[in-house]
Amino acid sequence: MNNQISQSNEKLKILLDSDLCKFSFNFESKNTVVFDAENLIEVMSIFNENEKLKFEILIDIIAVDYSDYGISEWNAQNANNKGYSRGIKKDSSGRYTYETAKKNHNQPKKRFAAIYNLLSISSNLRLNVKFYCNEDDVPSLPTVTSIWSSADWYEREAYDLLGIVFTDHPDLRRLLTDYGFIGHPLRKDFPLIGNVEVNYDLDKERVVYQPVTIKPRVLIPKVIRGNGKKEESNG
Repeated sequence: MNNQISQSNEKLKILLDSDLCKFSFNFESKNTVVFDAENLIEVMSIFNENEKLKFEILIDIIAVDYSDYGISEWNAQNANNKGYSRGIKKDSSGRYTYETAKKNHNQPKKRFAAIYNLLSISSNLRLNVKFYCNEDDVPSLPTVTSIWSSADWYEREAYDLLGIVFTDHPDLRRLLTDYGFIGHPLRKDFPLIGNVEVNYDLDKERVVYQPVTIKPRVLIPKVIRGNGKKEESNG
């Protein structure tokens, strides 16, 4: 199985070097390749239409927010054999509120990205194609619905949950959240406790929104561990 995977990867690299050599790209992992967002439509059209590549199926679109990436909520590097300290950083992402999130969260230069999971049945190849959004305030990428019709709801989901705008999408509106929902719940600066909660009002005899009453807590903190390997000494 591993031999088949490595052979597929080598085949894919050869095809990319020959058919997409005019574009700047780099392999982030064995089956994930990163291109510039400005070339998205042209690159994805080649992946879909080129006879040697022929990625007929778009399996999914994964949207990513890299805020607070690699930042631990516990001090894991200096932990002793008695375990971790129980203290959680007060400005931890798990304790964000709407008032604290914007000023405390760590925002990298390239915050948002979309990863397209492609499948070629005819060539027996799988590939993840990644594009970073150009803008972080209003992250956007062109829609690929004209190339793969299945992208319609995938892009709507990414827009709803992370706020990535797919330009020229035929019907870009929320897919999962409620009408009038404020914000994008899978962004790292969106508080885990939310902003409002629903409750039944006996006087109005209907469900109403009210300010959230719960307090943010971290039950399972994010811990960034090392690779588990001891450093080699020259002595």
